[in-house]
Amino acid sequence: MMYKAAKGVMPPISATEQIALGSGTIGFDRDIFTGSPSLKHLVDTYDPKLTVEEQDFLDHEVNHLCALLNDYDVSTRKDFTKEAWDYMRNEGFFAMKIPKEWGGKGFSTHAVSAVLSKLATQCFDANATVAVPNSLGPGELLVRYGTQSQKEYFLPRLADGTLIPCFGLTGPHSGSDATSLIGSEGIVEQRNGELGIRATFKKRYITLAPVAGVVGLGLNLHDPNNLLKDQGQEGFTVALLERDHPGLRMGDRHIPLNAAFMNGTVEGEDVWIPMDSILGGQERCGFGWNMFVECLAEGRGVSLPAGSIGAARTVTAAVGAYARVRKQFRVPIAEFGGIQEALADAASDGLICIAGGDLMNAIVDNHEAPMVISSIMKQNCTERGRRIVEKGMDIAAGSAICRGDKNYLGNAYMSLPIAITVEGANIMTRSFQVIGQGLTRCHPHMLELIYSLQGDSSPENVAKFGTQLRKVIGHGLTNFGHSLTRGVGSMVSLSTPFRSSTAYKNGDKLLAHHEKQLLRLSANFALTADLCFTLGGKLKFEELLMGRLADALGGIFLGYATLHHYTRHKNSIKNLEALTEHAMLRLEHEAQQALIDASNNFPGVLGTPASLVMKLGCLQLGGVQLGEYPKPNDALTKEVARLVTTPSEVRDMFQENVYMTNNNEEHQVSDLIRALPVCVRADQAASLIRREKRDATEEEAAWIAHADAIRDALIQVDAFEHATMQEAQPGYVRPALEGTAVRMASLERKSFAFGTAEHIDGKNVERA
Repeated sequence: MMYKAAKGVMPPISATEQIALGSGTIGFDRDIFTGSPSLKHLVDTYDPKLTVEEQDFLDHEVNHLCALLNDYDVSTRKDFTKEAWDYMRNEGFFAMKIPKEWGGKGFSTHAVSAVLSKLATQCFDANATVAVPNSLGPGELLVRYGTQSQKEYFLPRLADGTLIPCFGLTGPHSGSDATSLIGSEGIVEQRNGELGIRATFKKRYITLAPVAGVVGLGLNLHDPNNLLKDQGQEGFTVALLERDHPGLRMGDRHIPLNAAFMNGTVEGEDVWIPMDSILGGQERCGFGWNMFVECLAEGRGVSLPAGSIGAARTVTAAVGAYARVRKQFRVPIAEFGGIQEALADAASDGLICIAGGDLMNAIVDNHEAPMVISSIMKQNCTERGRRIVEKGMDIAAGSAICRGDKNYLGNAYMSLPIAITVEGANIMTRSFQVIGQGLTRCHPHMLELIYSLQGDSSPENVAKFGTQLRKVIGHGLTNFGHSLTRGVGSMVSLSTPFRSSTAYKNGDKLLAHHEKQLLRLSANFALTADLCFTLGGKLKFEELLMGRLADALGGIFLGYATLHHYTRHKNSIKNLEALTEHAMLRLEHEAQQALIDASNNFPGVLGTPASLVMKLGCLQLGGVQLGEYPKPNDALTKEVARLVTTPSEVRDMFQENVYMTNNNEEHQVSDLIRALPVCVRADQAASLIRREKRDATEEEAAWIAHADAIRDALIQVDAFEHATMQEAQPGYVRPALEGTAVRMASLERKSFAFGTAEHIDGKNVERA
């Protein structure tokens, strides 16, 4: 009877869902769902590093490309110069993931991430342009799945930059649900004895399409006459079409906000595609979802977060310096509490993005393709990146909104919302994908339970269901116990409610404390995931619940990533403890608050008892959360702000991989970073003079004057004689001024200062 009831509430799994469940890999995300993940396992398994060759590429080729790019010029021209395009092609920027045997760079994922984040510190459009060929290429798809003839033709041309690639997936009716491929249909036909596909498609939002030489085209393939004959199948299929393919239209551009990167449409009606043009050949027809999922982990989990990492480094390094350079009321604004709060939040969000990126890169370089973790990274890091830049804009204020060469934030501010929308809008990623995929794929018993309900009601399936159900119940009881014991243990040991505000300064104790809290939160999360079984198939419609659980899972994963980062760098970055503590307190608070909100709003017929079990296990009693995680206190916030607004090894960590010009070249970010120690030294001298109530020495006066001159130069903003080409035309008068002249001409008195017109020295002068 229980089997029948469960079968009644569990909807059948579609063919697409079955493919998705079998694609990609699971790893540390599954460990979190068990309720007992291991930080030691992370540290022992994943160690992201750059090779000498990769570091050399960052130091030379990437720096040279950055030098070719003026961010303001790119955004106004809406394109790069031919010199920049040629350099990207010639130096392998579009072929970092293509193996050396085919002429590519053969770089690690960690290197690609570092290149993309450094480009983002100079020009977000360059970041987007280089990202696509190195994630959803289709270069990497060709390496993995292409036929030998496809590899021999396309890979050398992609590697040397002859062909710029793009990937056509999204359409007007398939956005975040791009793999539904609505409006992109292909039908298997035979023409003149040749098997092929007649395809009609309308794609949009395709990055690099206006300049691409080859497109990987996603189609929903139909074979009504069974012409494939078991060599391939219907469904998501990828075709490779060159730009001059008959019937293919590419070239029209979208303009995403103020961005300049190439983005546009790919369209065609009744386009004939030979079977040889199917990626992987006929036998790979219907295999597109598998290809897409395995490569999507890199696009979503690496390329998009790299932009946020670049933004984090720029804001923390440059805006942190600006806060020390800029004075109001004769005091550096870095000393104002509101500025300190914004800087500390931006810095700890920056650390979270950097730590998450390092761990994700290492996971992918370990030949894993974790769909759930990549979704967490995409949603969390792009959202945190947006918040980081918003904090930077708030601090830099007027200098951040006036466009021109001196503005290093405006284009990032307009670009990050684009990252939030692509490859699955963040709202959908958070409220559906993370837990929708995570619960079925990463739960240790869920998938087998689901499969037992998909077949007939045979004794074998009934028995399998019973076995898996007992495992699920046992898993829930285990995590209920862990939630209680770890929560109580945390309180009894006084590690949470009465922990010293300076306890973090002992690195070993910091690690031990926060690992203990993450274990508690993991058990809380795993218990809640088990309680989701009470919803059956209706869970997929409870997006408010899934969004909260995604917040909790994201906070836990990024908490482990932050501790993984601290473990690797604690001996090389002085005072990293304060920043790590700030980040961990925020992540723990976020995760716990998400679980509290979930327990207060647990849906379904069994929502009330499920909520009660969750509250008991998580120690939410009488509306009070026992062992509540606090936000960072003011003293810690001020300390983190101090570290990023004065010379420190923490600042050096953020400045690492930020593009810097030579000393004699004007570049606002570089100039701000170099100005910081000068202004700090001048402020220290001025403070000493005031305390000692004396005049400045000659050396002190010179240093203060030098700092004042630098300050005056760096707070300036760009001003333009004309803002448009029309304004630049000879004789042009702004319409408002033209109207003023017409109105004034009819008045007897032309000026307040000069009342009547007289002719003096050949000029009309107004006199009272």
